[in-house]
Amino acid sequence: MSAEGLPAEDSVRQWAGLALADTAGNPELTIRIVDEAEITVLNHRYRGKDYPTNVLSFPYQALPGVESSLLGDVVICAPVVVREAVAQSKTLDAHWAHMVIHGVLHLLGYDHHDSGEATRMEQHETGLLNRLGYTDPYLSHSD
Repeated sequence: MSAEGLPAEDSVRQWAGLALADTAGNPELTIRIVDEAEITVLNHRYRGKDYPTNVLSFPYQALPGVESSLLGDVVICAPVVVREAVAQSKTLDAHWAHMVIHGVLHLLGYDHHDSGEATRMEQHETGLLNRLGYTDPYLSHSD
C-alpha cells in the first residue's frame, strides 16, 4: 500500500487475475483509479446517481461478428474505498482486493440486482477473498 492508500500495481493484477482464473482465453480489461469528482460524473451519467461510489464496471459489448478478448473497464474511487475501509473496520488492503474482485466479477456477468444474484456474487467474492486470507466482507456490511 502506498502512502496515499493506493494498492501496488502487482496487487491489483493479482486480485483481478484471481477473479479471472476460470475465464477462458486471455481476457483484457482496464482498471482505473480515480477521484470523487470523476466517479461522480460517471455515476451520474451511467446510473443517474449524483454522488461518488466505490466501484463502477463497464462491460465491453463487441459488435455482432467481432471477436474480442476485451472484457471492459473497472473504475474505482480511491477516496471512497479508503473511507469505507475505515468506516467498516476493514484493512485497506482487504477492501481494495474486494473492490477489484467485485468490479471484475461484474465484467464477467455477476450482478446483485436481486437476492439470488446477490447471494451468488457475494459467495464467489467471499471465496476468492478467503483464498487471499481475507475475511468475509459482508459480515457486517451489505453492498
